[in-house]
Amino acid sequence: MSFFKFNKKIKTEDLKLSDHNQIWTKFCFLDETGVLSDRQEQYFTVGILKMSQPYYLQNRLFFERSKIKFYDEIKFNKLSKNNVGFTKTAINALFETRSVSFYSYTISTKSDYFLENFNKNSWLAYEQITLKLLEAALSNQEIIILIADYVTTPKNIRFEVETKKKFNQNKKRLALAGVCRFDSKSNDLLQLVDILIGAITYNIKFTKKLVDGSKYKIEIVNFLKNKLGTDTFIKGFKNHNFNIFVDKTDRLNVVQNEKENEKGLSS
Repeated sequence: MSFFKFNKKIKTEDLKLSDHNQIWTKFCFLDETGVLSDRQEQYFTVGILKMSQPYYLQNRLFFERSKIKFYDEIKFNKLSKNNVGFTKTAINALFETRSVSFYSYTISTKSDYFLENFNKNSWLAYEQITLKLLEAALSNQEIIILIADYVTTPKNIRFEVETKKKFNQNKKRLALAGVCRFDSKSNDLLQLVDILIGAITYNIKFTKKLVDGSKYKIEIVNFLKNKLGTDTFIKGFKNHNFNIFVDKTDRLNVVQNEKENEKGLSS
């Protein structure tokens, strides 16, 4: 029997604590790739993995680790022959888990959109893109909890405080219950987000000849593309569970010929 009971007659903003059985509570695991404070970094991507019961995927990954006695952190930038096998296992586990959604936004620090909207401020971009992703991820009668990878920020940046305040003000209700940062070394789900956004960003960089190509990184990029049934992430990608948006105002020519098909974020 399902605990959640959806009642269309009750408006989202009118829900009360006593309506707890009509409110979904979802966890969102957020990570970013690309050094935001590094002006030489051409691209960065912010990604969110959303699920209602993190236990199932987390427990599956713990089981897979125990089975082969593999306890190292998996990160896209540290892919090697020692961890590429488990990385594929982790991606397979994600695709075999029900009720999981992924959202990401990739932007170039040299793009027209970045320069016009963020005034060369990568931290402002990080916050605003996070809000965009949360907007795309949030459904009616949901309250979400954001678990983010820890990054060192300037003293004037209050990401946790500002994200919660601005998102709830915009939704005019309690939509984001809280934001907390954790070291990704302690959480497999944050590591999995790192792999996904790393593969997306690397595919874009490789296609635009910004990187020479690494054997194991390309292997994981191709593995993820095959799982999704796509040839590239350069134009973004969207299906029922994945919503990958790529800003294309960076003025860099694409090496391969592809039909224009920009996909925007949607819930």
